[in-house]
Amino acid sequence: MFGLTRRLVLQATRFRRPLISRSYASQSINQMLQLQQMEICADPPSRGLVIGVYADEEDKNDAGILTPSGWRYNVQKTHGRLLEVLRMSGPMPKRGEARMLFAIEPERVPYYSAVAVVGLGKECLGYNPYEVLDEQKEAIRRSVAQACKELAELDTDRIEVENCGHAESAAEGAAMGIWIYQELRDPKRRIAVPSIDLYATKDEICDIEGWRIGLQKAAAQNLTRQLQEMPSNLLTPTAFAQNVVEVLCKSGVNVEVKVEGWAESQSMHAFLAVGKASCEPPIFLELSYYGTCAEERPLVLVGQGITFDAGGLCLKRKGELFHMRGDMTGAAVVVATCRAVAGLRLPVNIRGLIPLCENVIGCNSFRPGDMVKSMNGKTIEVQCTDHEDVLVLADALLYGQNFCPKCIIDIGTCSGYMRQALDEAACGVFTNSEILWQQIKHASMHTGDRVWRFPLWNYYSKAVRAGGRSDVQNYGIARGGRPCKAAAFLREFVPCGQWMHIDATNVMITKGHEYEYLRKGMAGRPTRTLIEFIAQTICKDTAPKLTQK
Repeated sequence: MFGLTRRLVLQATRFRRPLISRSYASQSINQMLQLQQMEICADPPSRGLVIGVYADEEDKNDAGILTPSGWRYNVQKTHGRLLEVLRMSGPMPKRGEARMLFAIEPERVPYYSAVAVVGLGKECLGYNPYEVLDEQKEAIRRSVAQACKELAELDTDRIEVENCGHAESAAEGAAMGIWIYQELRDPKRRIAVPSIDLYATKDEICDIEGWRIGLQKAAAQNLTRQLQEMPSNLLTPTAFAQNVVEVLCKSGVNVEVKVEGWAESQSMHAFLAVGKASCEPPIFLELSYYGTCAEERPLVLVGQGITFDAGGLCLKRKGELFHMRGDMTGAAVVVATCRAVAGLRLPVNIRGLIPLCENVIGCNSFRPGDMVKSMNGKTIEVQCTDHEDVLVLADALLYGQNFCPKCIIDIGTCSGYMRQALDEAACGVFTNSEILWQQIKHASMHTGDRVWRFPLWNYYSKAVRAGGRSDVQNYGIARGGRPCKAAAFLREFVPCGQWMHIDATNVMITKGHEYEYLRKGMAGRPTRTLIEFIAQTICKDTAPKLTQK
């Protein structure tokens, strides 16, 4: 009889079917089943809570110190039980780890069905000049993201996250951690994505503004990841333009879609040469955001928009082709950055330039040895059709000079050799301005999405000018220094002013191991760093401060 009772209760719990209509001889069984059914019907949506704990990772006996919000929850809601159970469960969680605790609250139906305690490292963490990183902010992102992913796996409907000392970083970690690309999956088989909110009590100051900024930055990077992940047969240049119009026009960013005839009238022959093999016509997007007076000189952002890069006649290897739907990373970053800047209402003018095309094989493909002219009349010898990235960016850089910009920043995926140089650690930066370098470095320190400066010496400029048949070559002589030669080629098309080139080839894809807030696949970098850079250009005293011990 008891075996039958247990089996019936388990079935009711699993399938949640009404049992009141069933009748058994034993009155106690009927009462038990009715009580079970009442509990199921009254079962509230599952909620999760994320709180932080400080502890020395090298000391396994460190008892840990909860954050102020965590301590209040521990005392007011669990009467000290949370900290007691946490210490009994083993050593304190390290940075990037989360400890799941259940049934912590004494109430019969707890408000939070699960509490995730995340490791934040030592309390004194801050800016590390050797790592060029704010370790406290990065610890918050990593740990909160891990906790949110684990809570999401438990089908949690809502997750509340305390600020862990920095609400912006907590919001970034939570929003990026739970994001997953599943638009093309059957809705019935999609992974449930919980809603996230900031946890706060009545007796503490709530940093809503920091939380909002963090969500905006995370949403921008997630938008970049979404565009990167879309298959190239669905995200053609025309489809990309349509998506941009839908996304940005709602945000207050003006979008002008310019067709192939316009590019011809502008003498963008280098850009047009790359896309002429495809049946998909090339498109040039011009984005405009005015956050201040119209007379203010804008920042010009140029994003490489090759929606699929097969390498042309110099075909890429099979293993590389699968990820080449992400060769429009620069374009996606520019789009997402413009939306975030508009959402944050930053007082700055921005002009975004995005040349869109496909580099495939066709009867009209451009060939090694071909000569093309750029907008400024310079002749370019095409040595390799697989190095088309610089050709697309060259004409856009020249067009950007028309707006008398404060500075020009281009983002592209120009050289696979960046992976050998930096792996996933940082983007490569090339610039002719020490001011721009310091600003982008400080911005990357705050976001955890680091950058590293590469040389832009005349040595590499000579390598791309060495051919006697043309003004410049798209590959240059010798085999080494490919990223530096690509930047040197682009510098030939920036006659004056401050300019910075960001090569994001090595951070386009992530294996999902290094950063808890980025799942395996497209990474969306360096979107947050670029947003932070733009914000810091309008602020003063943005240099990092060493932690006072």
